[in-house]
Amino acid sequence: MATNKKNIHDSRGAARRKSLAIGAALLLLSIAVSGAWLYYARDPGAADSSSNAANLQQGDSRVEIGPMVDIREFIVNIISEDNSHYLRISMTIELSNKDAYDEMNMRMPQIRDAILMLASSKTFEELYDVHGKKQLKAELLIELNEMLTRGEAVAVYFNDFVVQ
Repeated sequence: MATNKKNIHDSRGAARRKSLAIGAALLLLSIAVSGAWLYYARDPGAADSSSNAANLQQGDSRVEIGPMVDIREFIVNIISEDNSHYLRISMTIELSNKDAYDEMNMRMPQIRDAILMLASSKTFEELYDVHGKKQLKAELLIELNEMLTRGEAVAVYFNDFVVQ
């Protein structure tokens, strides 16, 4: 009799394992089907965002980037009440067209002077946080666009920005 009870328990355990395996297989199958449905039924416009990088490399004209001018690194003393602080900065300026690029390169001493004067009027506290850096970018764009006559500065990108 003892062997009969053991066989019944073994057959119930085997049946339980078999039903768990079938359940797991059905769960995996449903996940795979759901994933395939989501992949093929997605909005065609969503594919555009994933292929933007490939389009840029292939010369897609939807995103236009203007000419860039590098402003080499320089050091500026900044306003401070307690210690002497300085800003080490280099940047790239994006321009609207080739004429603005040529003009900016001709006016580089004036542009570097304007950047130097603007940056040196800032305090350590203003330049230390992100808001201050964004404010400096906005003010630089205004200054640059007041100088340029054959185009405009579109964006300022900091390549190096150290406040110490």
